[in-house]
Amino acid sequence: SPFNAWVFLKGLETLNVRMKAHSENALILAQWLEGHEKVEKVYYPGLESHPQHRLAKEQQNGFGGLLSFDVVGGREAAWHVIDSVKLFSITANLGDTKSTITHSATTTHSRLSDEQREQAGIKQEMLRL
Repeated sequence: SPFNAWVFLKGLETLNVRMKAHSENALILAQWLEGHEKVEKVYYPGLESHPQHRLAKEQQNGFGGLLSFDVVGGREAAWHVIDSVKLFSITANLGDTKSTITHSATTTHSRLSDEQREQAGIKQEMLRL
């Protein structure tokens, strides 16, 4: 509708500023998680430890606001983190205006077989922010 198009266009006016903030905050969080003793691995292309960091740096202007990480202790530990967060919305919706947390293996990728999830790198101890 014309109104929805207008609202969308208004949002584009600040998209650059918002994406810069998303990327900066995600990098700070990824770096913090990478140093946390209860985090096994962090998946974020802004980290130098990411296998495609150099490629992402060449192709992108910033690294985005989405990151994943594996917690030590498997699925139970991942669910404990989800149950303990206070600032994140627990959801599988990646397009929300709020900060979100999700357990991909039982939400966004739940229809895949265990073998398909393993091939995609979606582990039971993985959380996505």
